[in-house]
Amino acid sequence: MEVRTRFAPSPTGYMHIGNLRSGLYAYLFARHNHGKFLLRIEDTDQERFVEGATDLIYRTLKDVGMNWDEGPDIGGEYGPYVQSERKSMYLPFAEQLIKSGHAYRCFCTKEELEERRAAAAARGETFKYDKHCLHLSEDEIQARLDAGVPYVIRQNVPTEGTTSFTDMVFGTITVNNSDLDDSILIKADGMPTYNFANVVDDHLMKISHVMRGMEYLSSTPKYNLLYEAFGWEIPHYIHMTPIMRDAQHKLSKRDGDASYADFVDKGYLKEALVNYVALLGWNPGDDREIFSLSELCEAFDVSGMSKSPAIFDPEKLTWMNAQYIMALSKEEFTRHAMPWYEKAGIAHMDTDILCRILQQRVRVFNEIPDMVDFLTKLDEGYDAALFTNKKSKTDSLVSKNVLGMVIPVLEALPNWNEELLHDTLIGMAAEKGMKNGTLLWPVRIAMAGKAVTPGGAIEIGILLGKDETMRRLKIGLEKLQ
Repeated sequence: MEVRTRFAPSPTGYMHIGNLRSGLYAYLFARHNHGKFLLRIEDTDQERFVEGATDLIYRTLKDVGMNWDEGPDIGGEYGPYVQSERKSMYLPFAEQLIKSGHAYRCFCTKEELEERRAAAAARGETFKYDKHCLHLSEDEIQARLDAGVPYVIRQNVPTEGTTSFTDMVFGTITVNNSDLDDSILIKADGMPTYNFANVVDDHLMKISHVMRGMEYLSSTPKYNLLYEAFGWEIPHYIHMTPIMRDAQHKLSKRDGDASYADFVDKGYLKEALVNYVALLGWNPGDDREIFSLSELCEAFDVSGMSKSPAIFDPEKLTWMNAQYIMALSKEEFTRHAMPWYEKAGIAHMDTDILCRILQQRVRVFNEIPDMVDFLTKLDEGYDAALFTNKKSKTDSLVSKNVLGMVIPVLEALPNWNEELLHDTLIGMAAEKGMKNGTLLWPVRIAMAGKAVTPGGAIEIGILLGKDETMRRLKIGLEKLQ
């Protein structure tokens, strides 16, 4: 049997993290089993359709390397791959179910249903459609059709017995048919509901393994009743546990949780995002945490999927992102960092030095502007107490003497480059019998006006340039007078 999985997002907005994971797992399962990965756009909910969302789905999947074998843009043997373009396919299947007694036309109005729903609530009961229209005679049905009365087509679920299905993660699940509702298959506008379109499309596209969130566990028995009514082979089911913000709340874009695009805009690397998302509900069975996409394809197995919800930990994602940043080449780091250099106003500065002082410190690229704010503007109101540091054995008097000694020597330098600045400052410390830190601490504090900076006095001096360095050193000396 050829493994065929599908990712079937709805174009209703940004790609949230849970949606990305659903697609990723379907992709990894297909690739691990040398099968096919399909992309299908499920746009039957026209009221929630967002313009441009379909293109965003394409861009996101391509961005992370999840290339599909069949889909709306590249076609395939079982297209079209957009549900709204398949609208004419669904009604004949629904009418087939009517003929076999597995579905029926329902003419109940919205007002009538609301009245029954309110009555059920008043009785303390959960509303379930009462099969009212199932009992209409053929003459009554025809009269309403002739009169143009709007209707939906409902599934006729058995009221007795049980329905079972086996999930590859959760095992065998059995439900009482009496607990199931007669769901709508075709809406009054002729569009199929999500549930019905899924069953028909998965069959026609020969989907072998259906991977989706466990919120669909309760709907699966009704799907199976449809498969059985048609005499179709039932696919294998793999349901995924939800991703939680905390122990009580699901991660949700609707509640303001970040989407994939939000994280990218903040400066997270797509490779780190994919790596982290893959581990939200799946364990490779060893201690590995860092995986490329190809390594995930090789390692992914359903046996490693969890039955418990996954907690989204921003700190863990940030740690993982830092590992990926540290592994970048100098050129790649600079490419990713450049938009943030531009935002910080330091894009004109030496990128080799910036890479050297930042790459091992930056966890997310949006941290750069705050890290380097001192390079573009000195906070001249900094506290002179910063010049005192026990570890470097400096205090205000030592710092005053150091700056008084350093300023004229640096002003007299014929060139301003890193090698010369290094040799000059380190040479002065040796000449005066000082530890390097004792001399460099006050120089750096005067240059930056901050106790903690990426890079030391020499790197900062080169980035600032001679004129700005000298201006700042003189301000520091004035503070110590």
